[in-house]
Amino acid sequence: MTMTSGQCRVVVDMGKCSGLGLCEAVSPDVFEIGDDGELIVLADVHDLERMAELEDAAAACPTQAIMIKVDTKQ
Repeated sequence: MTMTSGQCRVVVDMGKCSGLGLCEAVSPDVFEIGDDGELIVLADVHDLERMAELEDAAAACPTQAIMIKVDTKQ
């Protein structure tokens, strides 16, 4: 299957998130650690062009709380 268009969605398991902010360092327009130390997802749906960046943010998470789900169309 060849991905020609579609979107990806950021999914966070808030029970696993420790609020370290490594994801925010990679993608500050997507993730933000609030004043209370809780993660805020600023935008959860993105074009596939941002997939590599979002995967890097997910990989930076030491608790593996972030997943990137892909919805593709042919």
